[in-house]
Amino acid sequence: MGSTAAEPTTLPLTRASVVAAHALIKPYIHLTPVQTNTTLSTLASTPQSPEALKGTPWEGQPPARPKIKLFFKCENFQRIGAFKARGAFHAVRRLVERQGLEEVRRRGVVTHSSGNHAQALALAAQTFAIPAHIVMPAISTPSKIAGTRAHGARIYFSGPTAPEREAVVADVLRETGATLVPPYDHPDVILGQGTMALEFAAQVDELVGGRAELGVHREGGRGLDAVITPCGGGGMLAGNAVALRGTGVRVFGAEPSFQGADDARRGVERGERVRSVRSLTIADGLRTPLGEWNWGVVADEEFVGGLYAVTERNIRDAMRLVLERVKCVVEPSAVVGLAAVLFNEEFRGVVEREAGEEGWNVGVVFSGGNTTVEAIAQIFREVPEERAERQEGVVGMDGERVAENVAG
Repeated sequence: MGSTAAEPTTLPLTRASVVAAHALIKPYIHLTPVQTNTTLSTLASTPQSPEALKGTPWEGQPPARPKIKLFFKCENFQRIGAFKARGAFHAVRRLVERQGLEEVRRRGVVTHSSGNHAQALALAAQTFAIPAHIVMPAISTPSKIAGTRAHGARIYFSGPTAPEREAVVADVLRETGATLVPPYDHPDVILGQGTMALEFAAQVDELVGGRAELGVHREGGRGLDAVITPCGGGGMLAGNAVALRGTGVRVFGAEPSFQGADDARRGVERGERVRSVRSLTIADGLRTPLGEWNWGVVADEEFVGGLYAVTERNIRDAMRLVLERVKCVVEPSAVVGLAAVLFNEEFRGVVEREAGEEGWNVGVVFSGGNTTVEAIAQIFREVPEERAERQEGVVGMDGERVAENVAG
């Protein structure tokens, strides 16, 4: 339900607009923490073993030897447990500026989401006493459904794909006259998501300014060299890219490869946006195709330096490491960027080539933590798609092998 043209009053996709968005939503969001972890930085800087690369596209090739210090922007500690609160609050505040609060209250708002934007819009609407109508796939995580309902939203269920969601949204729009607040494909949402990049860069600058040993640059106290974020609909990746353009910080995106969920990567390679995705990757927040507005940013190498795909096994292994080593509760979508840093030799090779001996300070966004103990337990059981993945020969290292690499 994207559009190639926004309202005349929509702000341009510039860093200045992100700064304005941050000022607008600051009273309603958390300044989420940035964490470091020596073990994960060591793992990222350790070459993968030949055994680990067996069955991957990089089998038989010399492993990359990047030097990386990791910094984690913990949006799992954001309101509603995910970064989506940023875009939702900005979109609602801008909507109120355009229409007036009473008119927005009269009409209400509507969106479709697998869970995090659903909860975020429900919270933003509740904050301003605005009725919220939320379309959610019937297979959404139960905790996300419960969280959305807890903020007073009316929920409508749909099939899992974007076209199925959008069909139900169209019905709700006809019935209610509510205003659509897209989950990712709108400038107001993109700018809201980009506010995390402003915070992230400033926080890392402060950290390495006080303790240079936290980063790779011993002289000059330079902060982030790169940021990598998960990419589903692309609002977060596009927002970070807009916010950081011209600052010297490179921006990259990461996606699941399972059942074609790496649509942004494939689309950029082909020069044409992939409009439909039907994947049941465990990274449920990344099952949507890249939006039209977001495509305009993500496909532009002046904004995004590359997109990298990871397997289901890679995602589980990264999630295990975060749970056990960082002591953070994260959902699978949140660790796709970390999985690319640890297991995708193409990304690791970019760092090795471009950073040289000095290395890079790499910022990884943990996009959310909306999961349950039961869901985590299920993720770590062997499931049919993992067996299929092994048969296809695209399995990366597991957590135990990574640990052995470091010990060795």
